[in-house]
Amino acid sequence: MWYPLMTAVRPRSIRTGAFAVAVALVVAAGTAAAQSVPNREDALEIRKQFVTDLDTLQKKFLALAEAIPAEKYAWRPAPGVRSIGEAFMHVASEWYVYAPMAYGAARSPVIPRGQEAFKTFESKSTKADVMKHLNEGFAYTKQAVQGVDAAAITGKQKLFGGDRTIIETSFAMTDDLHEHLGQLIAYARMNGVTPPWSK
Repeated sequence: MWYPLMTAVRPRSIRTGAFAVAVALVVAAGTAAAQSVPNREDALEIRKQFVTDLDTLQKKFLALAEAIPAEKYAWRPAPGVRSIGEAFMHVASEWYVYAPMAYGAARSPVIPRGQEAFKTFESKSTKADVMKHLNEGFAYTKQAVQGVDAAAITGKQKLFGGDRTIIETSFAMTDDLHEHLGQLIAYARMNGVTPPWSK
């Protein structure tokens, strides 16, 4: 499950740094009120940087998923911990549900509501399942996030148990996805697979 505003140390990409700088500049440039709620122009720039970071993440998730042999997808580091395939499917579940919700878009009907539905979805974790859902889930997220009207992303919305701006939800979402990328990189290396972009 995704938990917002997690504080653990997470791996960062150059694009994440650029995204953080862009949002910091947007926030620093405004008044105290504008710092918490972006105006239309700033909201569009934040969304643009958010989608750019998601694109980078997706490319890495796909490259890593392709590099890991199918027979390794059932491997897990310890009992009760997600397997490689389940961790990838968890990422796909975030493409279908939480990433769209971060911008006030509707979640995909691919995963019904409730924790059991998430567990069932993640349990279907062959390499073929992973490749299908990473692609289809990301396509859903990108279309949903880019389809939200600019006026709808300039205020606060009820999300993740509180009133949040897209500054908060963007950081929380990318933080969590980068954490899962780091997790999957560690899983890959424990199985003798070097991430393709590290060669």
